[in-house]
Amino acid sequence: MSTTHPTDRPGTVFAALRSPKQLRTEVLAGLVVALALIPEAIAFSVIAGVDPRVGLFASFTMAVTIAFTGGRRAMISAATGAVAFVVAPVVRDHGLDYLLATVILAGVLQIALSLAGVAKLMRFIPRSVMVGVVNSLAILVFLAQLPQLIGVPWLVYPLVAAGIVIIALLPRLTAAIPAPLVAVIVLTAVTVVFGLHVPDVGGQGELPSALPIPLVPHVPFDIETLRIIAPYAFAMAVVGLLESLMTAKLVDDITDTPSDKTRESWGQGIANIVTGFFGGLGGCAVIGQTVMNVKVSGARTRISTFLAGVFLLILVVGLGGLVARIPMAALVAVMIMVSVTAMDWHSLAPATLRRMPIAETAVMLLTVGVTVVTHNLAYGVVTGVVTAMVAFAHRVAHFTEVVPVTTTDHDDTTRVYKVRGELFFASSNDLVHRFDYSGDPPNIVLDMSETHIWDASTVATLDAVTTKYAAKGKRVEILGLNPASVARHQRLSGHLTGGH
Repeated sequence: MSTTHPTDRPGTVFAALRSPKQLRTEVLAGLVVALALIPEAIAFSVIAGVDPRVGLFASFTMAVTIAFTGGRRAMISAATGAVAFVVAPVVRDHGLDYLLATVILAGVLQIALSLAGVAKLMRFIPRSVMVGVVNSLAILVFLAQLPQLIGVPWLVYPLVAAGIVIIALLPRLTAAIPAPLVAVIVLTAVTVVFGLHVPDVGGQGELPSALPIPLVPHVPFDIETLRIIAPYAFAMAVVGLLESLMTAKLVDDITDTPSDKTRESWGQGIANIVTGFFGGLGGCAVIGQTVMNVKVSGARTRISTFLAGVFLLILVVGLGGLVARIPMAALVAVMIMVSVTAMDWHSLAPATLRRMPIAETAVMLLTVGVTVVTHNLAYGVVTGVVTAMVAFAHRVAHFTEVVPVTTTDHDDTTRVYKVRGELFFASSNDLVHRFDYSGDPPNIVLDMSETHIWDASTVATLDAVTTKYAAKGKRVEILGLNPASVARHQRLSGHLTGGH
């Protein structure tokens, strides 16, 4: 009976090294991702107010480091717009060295948060929020291409159209070479051979000519420095983890394989620490290039992630002159197809919208709207989760009921009420108004065998009911509670003030 060695399982580095076909896929996928990272890293450097090399070096160190430390195989980490927006004020007000210190501290905080179990919070993100995140990021990827399509020579448009056609149709003919790479090569050759004057990568900013070297930020190691960088570092840590964990969940769904979210969390922290000490902008997982790597190019291992960083450095430092000739139209075509591929079109189909509850659709659309308007994934996710929780509480609260029941076990001096449903703050606040305090007999029995007490609000409400009956000389007996509810009621009853 033959057995498969763990290192030979699909998705592992050793399995890819043993398969020439998969290894070719990983290598070419890494090259395509590297090409796509260059203009975005330069653009994010501009947003943060730093030299292009700071963003490019960040993408190199993030990708290479996370290839070893990350918990999600084939996911790409690099400089991102979310991080650039967060740290831009640090650069503007205090300079580059304070930015690097912020990136390093953010990495330390990400490690601390991972040890505190922040990855487990992913279970509280509903599916409607996840769908909203995927759709909003797809929209943001598309919107990020618009500056390259406005106020440009007319030749850009047929080039972009040609690139889209190549990427869409080539996979039907062959999957030997990633279609995005073919599009980049063909469009670059066309512009060079025919001498077309269109915007290219070189026009986005000066590419570095030397390798990154380790450094220590020149900032005072005192409380004042910590006061300056700590708020931005914490915001960067939270935004980076949120975006990375959401992207990891997306890749889990695409590949039908699990990932280690805790490892991914501290892996991001280590990657940011390394990036800070190499003069990089910092970053996190990038949805566009990750979808390109996994869904478009078919990569499944850490090899593609590692090579994306290595190829990026080789391209910008060793082959900068050649890379500078790549037309932006080619990369725009690639990213437009990435956004189309990333979008969950099924969630927007009329049949799906008719079938889904209105609240679920509203949560998805609200997540999309907030994320797109603010360009901040954290705002969108928090808004979506809070809205989903409110909708859930409102829905569950309506299943609670209090009904008087007739029983042969009690005489006319006793009234029995049956309480059904889950009792928490949203459902128990109206509980106090469900009883006939004046018309009921002297003895009241609350049968709570079909309910559960979840919080102090419910205990306070039961205390209020008991107090109202007691004010009229009537006694209340609570029966049927499960052990957990009994323990909560005994611990809190009589120790809460008021009726809330």
